[in-house]
Amino acid sequence: MKWLHKDLLDVSQLSKSEVMAIFETAGRFQELQERPVKKVPTLKGRSVILFFAEPSTRTKTSFDVAGKRLSADTFSLAKSSSSLTKGESLKDTALTLQAMAPDAIVIRHWCSGAARFLADRLDCAVINAGDGRHAHPTQAILDSFTLHQEWGDIAGKTILILGDIAHSRVARSNVVMLNKLGAKVRLCAPRTLMPPAVKSWPVQAYSDLNEAVKGVDAVMCLRLQLERQKDGLLPDLREYARTFGLGQKHIDLANPDVRIMHPGPMNRGVEISSDLADSAGSLVLDQVSSGVVTRMALLFLYMTRKGEE
Repeated sequence: MKWLHKDLLDVSQLSKSEVMAIFETAGRFQELQERPVKKVPTLKGRSVILFFAEPSTRTKTSFDVAGKRLSADTFSLAKSSSSLTKGESLKDTALTLQAMAPDAIVIRHWCSGAARFLADRLDCAVINAGDGRHAHPTQAILDSFTLHQEWGDIAGKTILILGDIAHSRVARSNVVMLNKLGAKVRLCAPRTLMPPAVKSWPVQAYSDLNEAVKGVDAVMCLRLQLERQKDGLLPDLREYARTFGLGQKHIDLANPDVRIMHPGPMNRGVEISSDLADSAGSLVLDQVSSGVVTRMALLFLYMTRKGEE
């Protein structure tokens, strides 16, 4: 399939057939995970800059691993080690990076729209690794790929996204992606952590977890993003854990073989019980593995556009 997109800014850019092409490519890279030498020369001689202005463990590391397994040269740039700390504008940072002639830039930034700002000014591929509350397309892709690997087909499945919806770019991207693939999406959160715009989203919204979890096929827990919240949105963490923390009593109301997900990092005992996080139905570590192969697929497709190989 010829890949015609220059940038990945949001999953809304992708058609269902393009999503399935990403899944197919990621599936081919999965075999590489089992090899003693986990490396192919596919992107040898090409370079990827990992520009992370916000902290990240899973996303940054998996992109780094993905690039290296494809034999690309990867270079990391964090806010603390960039001239952003000296007052340099994002525009000047972008122009400086372009002068280094990278083939792709993976960006995470605290401002919504930062990835598009770069994409409009750079000739290389720009992949959004999370911009403010706006979008986290690669997380939504790896989450759906994980479920696709588990079920074969996501269409008709009911998936509950639970937690801090208001501040979550993961939730926003997953709502778009899961609907694109034919799933039924539910959201559950305290009213203070549910965005007002949810009324126009293609979801069912709940404030009662016992009702929200009934008959679902998967529950995707979200991290409480306390760093983005204002005081007064939650009474305290103990009250949140008691009312919205996922436990076995909730799983008993879901469909048999319900799957449990979390994009990480997990706050055990707050968003999810430790027993569930480590249970047979947990796909948390599968999501981490999926993160590597889906990001390999994305780097391959966006760095060899128009069918180049």
